[in-house]
Amino acid sequence: MPMSFSLNRRTLFGAVGGGLLSAPFLMSRAAIANTDPGAGMKKTQLPDIHQFKVGTFNVVVIKDGGRPMEKPNEIFGTNQTPEAVGELLTQNFLPADRFVNSFSPTLIDTGSDVVLFDTGLGAAAREQGGGRLLDGLAAAGYSPDQVSIVVLTHMHGDHIGGLMENGAPAFKNARYVAGQVEYDFWSDKTREGSPAEGGHKAVLANVVPLAEKTTFIGDNATVVPGITSILAAGHSPGHMIFRVESGGKQLILTADTANHFVLSLQRPDWEVRYDMDKAAAAATRKKVFDMIATDRLGFLGYHMPFPAVGFVEKVETGYRFVPKSYQFDI
Repeated sequence: MPMSFSLNRRTLFGAVGGGLLSAPFLMSRAAIANTDPGAGMKKTQLPDIHQFKVGTFNVVVIKDGGRPMEKPNEIFGTNQTPEAVGELLTQNFLPADRFVNSFSPTLIDTGSDVVLFDTGLGAAAREQGGGRLLDGLAAAGYSPDQVSIVVLTHMHGDHIGGLMENGAPAFKNARYVAGQVEYDFWSDKTREGSPAEGGHKAVLANVVPLAEKTTFIGDNATVVPGITSILAAGHSPGHMIFRVESGGKQLILTADTANHFVLSLQRPDWEVRYDMDKAAAAATRKKVFDMIATDRLGFLGYHMPFPAVGFVEKVETGYRFVPKSYQFDI
């Protein structure tokens, strides 16, 4: 006769105390990862990565870091009242007075090339919990030496910060692809003494040393078969996005076209402090996300909530972000 038993709350806790449910079964993954025998419990931040397929391409999204920030109205909707910005956030179940800005470099393994889009904040951010790109690559099974192409969507510091490690190229076997307009703007010595001087210095330190290994492109250029550039200026002078196509599937890498999944998408006309040409950036947002919504394409936005992948649908004033679930996995 089969043996059976019932397990109620009292017997459950008795079983725990008596060893029926032993410690290895009770320890969470985080507890196991954070245990340092002889030194008590030690917090360890595991890399955040997310993998999925676009056709035959393997896509790895890596969270380089997250930065809690206050006063969202001072960055988004700068041409609106603080009350209007706070109300929109509250309507979307978000705090009115703070938000988290995350950074998501992306690796695409085409089978022939390992292509990395943007490089995150780099070593300077590690003490604050950022600069996790290399950790994320390792967690996904890739080494920096396997990256064959590094693509820069634009040259703001949170995209180029990881190009160099200890004064040497972080991806020593890679060649580079970047926008000609973008490079010409930031490398120009006339930026000295201007509001763009900080960005100019960052490009001199991180991008200029790699110029001889860089292919400079414009609109509608092929990076590798299946990956094509699209000029999407406004956020920066030569800001670019990329269409990824494989096996009848498509994904648009929108970089910084939209910087917040509510404030930038639901109100694409609202000005953003970090957009250098605010009118052009707003026009680009509407053009790009009209295309994505109309063609029902997936997109990956550098500052979207991790894993930064989703869809948009048109709503009255803009677009609603629909996070990826399992669409790419079937």
